[in-house]
Amino acid sequence: MKRPLLLSLIFMAGFAGSLTAQVATGTGQGSAFQAQSDSRDDPDYRRGRKALDRSQWQEAIAAFDAVIARKGSDTAAALYWKAYALYREGERQQAISTVDALRQGYPDSRWLNDAQALVVEAQAQGGANVNPAAEADDDLKLIALNSLMQSDPNQAFPILNKLITGNASPHVKDRALFVLTQSSSPEAGKLLLDIAHGRANPELQLKAIRYIGAMGSNETRAQLGGIYESTSDRSIKRAILQSYMISGSRPLLLKAVKSETDPELEKEAIRQLALCGGSEELWQIYQSDSSTDRKAEILKSLFVGGDASKLVQVAQNEKNTQLRVAAIRSLGLMGGSRGPLLVSIYKSDQTREVREAVLNSLFLSHDGKSLVELARAETNPEMKREIVNKMALVHSKETTEYMMEILK
Repeated sequence: MKRPLLLSLIFMAGFAGSLTAQVATGTGQGSAFQAQSDSRDDPDYRRGRKALDRSQWQEAIAAFDAVIARKGSDTAAALYWKAYALYREGERQQAISTVDALRQGYPDSRWLNDAQALVVEAQAQGGANVNPAAEADDDLKLIALNSLMQSDPNQAFPILNKLITGNASPHVKDRALFVLTQSSSPEAGKLLLDIAHGRANPELQLKAIRYIGAMGSNETRAQLGGIYESTSDRSIKRAILQSYMISGSRPLLLKAVKSETDPELEKEAIRQLALCGGSEELWQIYQSDSSTDRKAEILKSLFVGGDASKLVQVAQNEKNTQLRVAAIRSLGLMGGSRGPLLVSIYKSDQTREVREAVLNSLFLSHDGKSLVELARAETNPEMKREIVNKMALVHSKETTEYMMEILK
């Protein structure tokens, strides 16, 4: 069965842009996925990748040199992309030397396969100049491939395989990977999973994982679980969790929340589960869990997911002061008419932290009426001053009248 026509139209729109002004700006459907997978901390690395997309080779080389000089986590990737930019600029020998530096400094890097393909191509070129304008021809090939994939997938697949695993340009690989997702053939599914398992370079691996989440089948998404369990790479695990969220795979996210031992990844799994509507699953964990840290993270995610009803239950019934305060603060940030509830909590709980959280929430929701009610009933001079201080910043009919009473 063929993929929906809409996806093909989205793909074609992305290529139409790449043949015009979008090549320079990096906009379009493909760039949305690229932005996710290239979201690295190093601004020079991001600058270099953008320069590659614009075929600005010298700017890219300078940016990657800055990354390499710092010798951080992106150095191996920067060495490969520098070699690629040098090759496209026509500096064949310098490109090969840069690959040698990558090989010597990072002998186990997963960028070496791409780098070796670049060396083979550079050596085949001999002393000939490389023509950067050939990028456009690659785009045209991919447009033809997208059409061929619809009419004769068996003929298109080997060409796609070569583009993805060879030494094509970054944006051509990205688009070729997208075209691959449009095929329902077993060969295409196998190659996509192979890339998700790490057959290609790390950036393509992350893209493949996200494509599986957005457009893969339930079977391929389930197979991401095997990758998740077999890797210790946080970036890959995080991409898989995001892929689960995109596809609404709540059971898989719930499994990750329960089994993950890395605190940061556990938090990520909780967040993604909330974003795909898994508040009921999170609430089950909250009620059965004894970890305050995990419960606090679940409350944050319930807030992000907009589940006020669960936060109200915590604000009313939670015995742990820290968690109760967190729920009350979140309710204040969510807005809505919850004045009577918060007033009731304030009057029934003498804990200073809880009362201050109530006042802050009423202030954030600009509930002057409730603040006035509490001020009238408060007998503690210190707490009354705190209520009035909050009230002074909330402009309403009720607060104005109360301030006038104080001044009489």
